[in-house]
Amino acid sequence: MPQTATYLTGFANDFATEALPGALPIGRNSPQRCAYGLYAEQISGSAFTAPRHANRRSWMYRIRPAAIHGRFEPYAQPRFHNRFDEIAVSPEQYRWSPLPLPTAPTDFIDGLFSMGGNGGPDASGIAVHLYAANRDMVDRYFYSADSELLVVPQLGRLCIDTELGRIEVEPQQIAVLPRGVRFTVNLPDGEARGYVCENFGALLKLPDLGVIGSNGLANPRDFETPVARYEQRDGEFELIAKFQGQLWRAPIGHSPLDVVAWHGNYAPYRYDLRRFNTIGSISYDHPDPSIFLVLHSPGEAEGVSNLDFVIFPPRWLVAQNTFRPPWFHRNVASEFMGLVHGAYDAKAEGFVPGGASLHNCMSGHGPDAATFDKASKADLSKPDVITDTMAFMFEAPRVIRPSRQAIEAAHRQRDYPDCWAGLRANFDASAP
Repeated sequence: MPQTATYLTGFANDFATEALPGALPIGRNSPQRCAYGLYAEQISGSAFTAPRHANRRSWMYRIRPAAIHGRFEPYAQPRFHNRFDEIAVSPEQYRWSPLPLPTAPTDFIDGLFSMGGNGGPDASGIAVHLYAANRDMVDRYFYSADSELLVVPQLGRLCIDTELGRIEVEPQQIAVLPRGVRFTVNLPDGEARGYVCENFGALLKLPDLGVIGSNGLANPRDFETPVARYEQRDGEFELIAKFQGQLWRAPIGHSPLDVVAWHGNYAPYRYDLRRFNTIGSISYDHPDPSIFLVLHSPGEAEGVSNLDFVIFPPRWLVAQNTFRPPWFHRNVASEFMGLVHGAYDAKAEGFVPGGASLHNCMSGHGPDAATFDKASKADLSKPDVITDTMAFMFEAPRVIRPSRQAIEAAHRQRDYPDCWAGLRANFDASAP
């Protein structure tokens, strides 16, 4: 992908970057007078008294403080919300075809479509949304006061200009946008589609590696944070905020992307999923999907996340005397899956790039009949080399309650549970 931005590398490091020489003060955060007539402003993503290893904040040196804007009033985008109590939640398995691309001009914010969630801004939990857009965000800026946003593109590139710099992402990359950071989204390819997970809980972080050791899975050096860049524009713009589950709009007479320099560890970042170092079994049995964990939001109970972001990338399956695809299972957690690229090895058909599935707590799922038959007869003397694919899963310990619009959507595959109808009873008590 052509690059028009540069990046700082490493995960959760304390970065320092300036677009003009000398814009960063030396030895203090808030001098009496900042260079170039700038204002000093801190954005905090954690409590002031959080332990040093968990404390997230950045100091920004900007042309105008973030407090300058007009009065907020409600903004109507009825498809993007946190209303997950509109209907009774069924234990049925759900699957959707890709969200149709819009025909009318629709930008990233107006193209968001809420699928389901749990918790909310005043509690931990997550919300899952799709997006489909065909227009840049023209003179519009957005921030969420409710959540950290994990963006997973599936079709088309996104150019995300934030207060702290530019993030460019393409399918098979992800972007994480911190709570409160303002941004706008442009579409270099003219249209785009993908997935967004709102994280209401603790900030996403890399998992500890435990017995894996010091290397493997997602490596910290592969996470990229933007360098400072600013725009100085006056005009009639709008600032859209997500606050307490509602959208609000305020006029703003200047671009809020006017940060000339910043330092800290609270910033947007991107990661290329193709750099993930996959770990797997080289003897027998299929490992739990947690072995594919990229990022997680820690929960209150030890070992239980508020959110796990798991991927299923290209890999070799070599386990012997083993059913190699994911086994049939019921899970105390709830799983929302999406497919970014290629085909998913546990489904023969119906699950296509841009599609999604939801298997909630203790709802049985696993390979369909065709996949089961193929894997049961496979020659295990040869490796199964899975290439040209990228699937992912948002996993949560609480039920992901689907929205009414997701259940009633025309692109919902209402015959999805039938994919297991062909599984036969093969039991024969006389033939062990």
